[in-house]
Amino acid sequence: MGHADLALVGSVAKLLNEGLGTEATLAAVAETLRRGLPAAAVTVWLREQGTTAFRPVQSPPAQDPPAPVRSLDSLPPRPDWRRFPLEHEATRLGLLEARLGDGPAALDVLATVADSLALYLAAAELSTDLAGEVAAQSREIEEHRRFTSLIVDSLPLGLYVVDRDYRIQSWNRKRETGTQGLRRDDVVGRPVFEVLTRQPAAQLRAEFDRVFETGEIQQTEQEVTLGGEARFFRLSKIPMRLDGDEITHVITIGEDVTEWHRIQGQIMQSEKLAALGQLAAGVMHEINNPLATISACVAAIAGRLPPNAAAGAGSIGEYLEIIDREVDRCTRIVDGLLDFSRPKATTPKQPVSLNSLVDETLFLLKHHQRFKQFQVVRALAPDLPDTVGSAEQLIQVLMALMLNALDAMEHGGQLTVRTGPNPARSDEVVVEVQDTGVGIPRAEQTKIFEPFYTTKPPGRGTGLGLSICYGIVADHRGRIEVDSAPGRGSTFRVYLPVRP
Repeated sequence: MGHADLALVGSVAKLLNEGLGTEATLAAVAETLRRGLPAAAVTVWLREQGTTAFRPVQSPPAQDPPAPVRSLDSLPPRPDWRRFPLEHEATRLGLLEARLGDGPAALDVLATVADSLALYLAAAELSTDLAGEVAAQSREIEEHRRFTSLIVDSLPLGLYVVDRDYRIQSWNRKRETGTQGLRRDDVVGRPVFEVLTRQPAAQLRAEFDRVFETGEIQQTEQEVTLGGEARFFRLSKIPMRLDGDEITHVITIGEDVTEWHRIQGQIMQSEKLAALGQLAAGVMHEINNPLATISACVAAIAGRLPPNAAAGAGSIGEYLEIIDREVDRCTRIVDGLLDFSRPKATTPKQPVSLNSLVDETLFLLKHHQRFKQFQVVRALAPDLPDTVGSAEQLIQVLMALMLNALDAMEHGGQLTVRTGPNPARSDEVVVEVQDTGVGIPRAEQTKIFEPFYTTKPPGRGTGLGLSICYGIVADHRGRIEVDSAPGRGSTFRVYLPVRP
């Protein structure tokens, strides 16, 4: 090749390195060849990405490009045109066509340019494939990261992660909407001691250091008062290793276990009351016989006294009356323990309407002198399913709860009786007895169903009423719960199964 031909090849090589884009580069190469070769006409065919079809490259690009051909072999022959396949590793990437007219056939130039174009197109396709693969992998990684993030955010647990510098690196959605309600954008990157201030910084640092040093999972429980109500959280600190054996981060998971504490308390209370019931049944049999003997002896002594010996203060007759009265009182207490330990089934259980039981109880109590001092609100749900039980015993429960409510409102107030389906379980109905009285401290709420435990002043009660109610409700396969706080009144809820 002469100097002009070498210059032409150099110009083409320079175009291939300018990064104009594949079609723009091919169009520029065709235009350069037309100018450099006398009376030349040049067409470059390019394979469409991802197909086996080819179309000619036009400069400038046409608004309506010609339809591609399925195969270059199907192109009809063109007189005086030379064709140079653009191939790389047996793969057809395009075609260079040239018509030189009457000028010299610069075949060496065209062959050299065709080889350069083949390498250029192969590199461009490889770059496109690599870019597509990188983009696909990036999308896959991002989708996986997003999926993992959604899993962490969907957990019903508060979760955050700190690094070796005690800086927060992750903060899930539950932590954003939890008790402190801090947005992750406001806490990520900050020292954990600036964000979590309920614990002393030294104590919190010691907990993290223990996990970093030992690699052991640490669990603690924390009690937090929210809105006047105590809530319990179980905190688990878990070591995390990014690379190798060194612990690089600590994951902290916070779980609200208040409900678990409540259920555990109910289970312990049920077990304790069951044990007390068994004890009461045994004590009842042991005490009844001595009481009967004492009562018989009192009657025998009274029968042997002269008529005038039964009168007057300090007389034997007065003492016998006191003994007889106290024996009766002991008998009533023993009978109450019997009712607590094994409620008497004086009537068979049958379908009963909870609303009718409430109406009947209110009717029995409406003439009570203290009832006239209070406002009574009835909120009975219509079309309530029946339950199954003893109407007499269930009325006894409702009456005891309402009388207790009156005792809690010494200076007047409002008594609300409400019925309805249990919103948490479709197979239960519930009756609520709510007062606006003094309320019950939380420490005493686990004891109020125990025999002889009472918050009333001395002489106002034996402490057996709620324990008997508990036994009756348990015998009906139901449960009784209390929701109360000092100064806010109390709500007793009795849950009973729906009639099958």
